[in-house]
Amino acid sequence: MFRGFAMPAAALAATALLGAAPAPAIGVPSAGDVCFWTAAGQHGSSWCYTPPGYTDVPEFLHDKAASFRSNADTAVYAIDWGRDTCYYRLIRAHDLADNWPWGARLDGVSDTTMGCEVG
Repeated sequence: MFRGFAMPAAALAATALLGAAPAPAIGVPSAGDVCFWTAAGQHGSSWCYTPPGYTDVPEFLHDKAASFRSNADTAVYAIDWGRDTCYYRLIRAHDLADNWPWGARLDGVSDTTMGCEVG
C-alpha cells in the first residue's frame, strides 16, 4: 500500500513564503562594490569589483565596459595596461557613468594607482 508524503500546513506555508522572496537585483552593486556593464546606461552583462587589491576584469568586459556605478565608500582606479606602461582613471566613491568612453581601455581595477600614469 502506497502512503503519500504528508507535509504539515505550517511547513507548506513556510516553503511557499521562502519561494516568494524577492531575488536580489542583477547588476546592482552591493555596499562597497563597483560594477561595470557592457552596455550604456548600466545594461548588458555586468561584473563587480570589491576593494581591496587588484583584479583583472573578466574577458567579456576586457576593453568593453560601457558604463559603471560605484557603491564604494572609497575611490578605486580603472587600470589600462599599455605596452610599456600602465594608465589609470580615478573612479570616485559613489561615482557613476552611463556612457563611459574610458571603459574601452579597461583591463583591471585596483584600490591604488599601482604606479601607473594618469590616463
